[in-house]
Amino acid sequence: MGRSSTRGEGTRPRGRHDGPPKRSGGEASDGARPRGHGRRERSTPAGSGQGPARADRRRAAGKGKGGKRRVLRWVASVLALLILGTGGAGYLYYKHLNGNIRKEDLTLGDKAMADHKANAAGQTPLNILLIGSDARDSEANQKLGGAKETFGGTPLADVQMLLHLSADRSNISVLSMPRDTMLKMPKCTDPKSDKVYPASTVDVQTNESLGRGGPGCTVAAWYELTGITIDHFMMIDFAGVVSMADAVGGVPVCVDANVYSHTSTGKGSGLKLEEGKTSVKGKQALQWLRTRYGFEDNTDLGRTKAQHQYLNSMVRELRKGTKLTDPGKLMDLAEAATSALTVDKGLDTVKKLYDLAEELKKAPTDRITMTTMPNVYGTGQFSGRVYPKAEEAEQVFRMIREDIPLDGKASKRKTPVVKDQAAPTDEIGVSVRNATSTDALGPVQGRATTVKDLLTEAGFTKASIDSQNVEAAARTGILYPSADLEGDAQAVAKALGIPVSQVKKSTDVSGIVLSVGADWRKDEAYPAKDAEEKTPESANPLNGADEEACMHVNPGFTW
Repeated sequence: MGRSSTRGEGTRPRGRHDGPPKRSGGEASDGARPRGHGRRERSTPAGSGQGPARADRRRAAGKGKGGKRRVLRWVASVLALLILGTGGAGYLYYKHLNGNIRKEDLTLGDKAMADHKANAAGQTPLNILLIGSDARDSEANQKLGGAKETFGGTPLADVQMLLHLSADRSNISVLSMPRDTMLKMPKCTDPKSDKVYPASTVDVQTNESLGRGGPGCTVAAWYELTGITIDHFMMIDFAGVVSMADAVGGVPVCVDANVYSHTSTGKGSGLKLEEGKTSVKGKQALQWLRTRYGFEDNTDLGRTKAQHQYLNSMVRELRKGTKLTDPGKLMDLAEAATSALTVDKGLDTVKKLYDLAEELKKAPTDRITMTTMPNVYGTGQFSGRVYPKAEEAEQVFRMIREDIPLDGKASKRKTPVVKDQAAPTDEIGVSVRNATSTDALGPVQGRATTVKDLLTEAGFTKASIDSQNVEAAARTGILYPSADLEGDAQAVAKALGIPVSQVKKSTDVSGIVLSVGADWRKDEAYPAKDAEEKTPESANPLNGADEEACMHVNPGFTW
């Protein structure tokens, strides 16, 4: 493949899970990749269509060029007043900021992503893939990234985080995928050259997806693996991380001992900090986000944990508002934010980024949960790589797909249960599908018939079997097309002991559909288990309000 897919701080080798390298050298370097940080807090998910808060709209209304003024309030109202006070000049600046933003296609794969299924209140979740590119394609990136042998080479998506904003906007879940996760790559077509990258027949390292046409292929690879519908992506490079960190003005981080990320052969991020808390910005922030040698066991898992702590801390700082009081700094932040990003075409204006940020702000800090994809080490030639940990990784994927909070807390905005609106059971039509197959097992023969008979015994005499639509489902679910059938669908769930949370509205069906999933392969009562709603400990969940989180320093990298 030419060059290694694991460039690092200084050289870029492989890495991550190869186990703690010797102090004298070890193979890989901190090569990580800048995180998706700087970007996350400022402009996060958008496209929800709900727009700015009503109060903001009122304040923006009487100021002339109100739409543009409101847009710039995503930074702060002070910045809007400062920049837009001169009318036409404000409009020109707005156009300038829009021009800073780079845009790419959302997905380059040939598999169409499924539509979100709305909750009972008609709300849908929002998923944004945050990508950190290790591109050495500019003087600034080359200076910050090192690894001279890779200058101008194909960039790698060394940081990948999926940010999920719940449908009711009560919580945010973030899932990181280790950069050397091995998976099958989907077919991708480069929109600029029309070059077609065929689907891989062997496992490929996930960070190579960026070189198969751009960030849209990274999106396609995530969808192929997780089945999670992705609404937007936001990508940042080395220089973008530094500019955003400078604009924010510093982010507090913590180490439990003095740390110096440096080996005798010159590998390492160069991060040097004293024990305790330090506010990092600029190049030092980038070093923190790229450090592998020196944290935990010197693998990417430790680096991912450090990135989670940084992002949580940055969100807390921005929400305090202490960084957004100086007009000059606000302008710096607006400039840095728009210049640092490459986004999909659905986020191609400051207004759309503003709308996205407004949606993200609705979730409180203590309902933000950072996790890492549960994984296991490969064997043989892949001993330094990782694979999704089958059941536990799928459990996290499923919880995100089904909009279940990873923090284990029930939503404060309860999904309404419709009462006294169901028709008589003998008038409710239900189509039963056998969706019990898994990657390892075929469908259980006769399962749809068995469940249909259960419904008939319960009085649903119009129940029938749909043998044409048998797409596998990890969990049993009931779909209904419109509000007038919601009560009927919930009646079906109640009759079979299926939780109401598994009853969803969907435009993909024309009537009530019961998909018997892989969680109900046996002839017994539906096994509704609370444990299935919990995030596995192997995902290393970290709460956004945890101000005591501190990185453990590897004893071989203290000073």
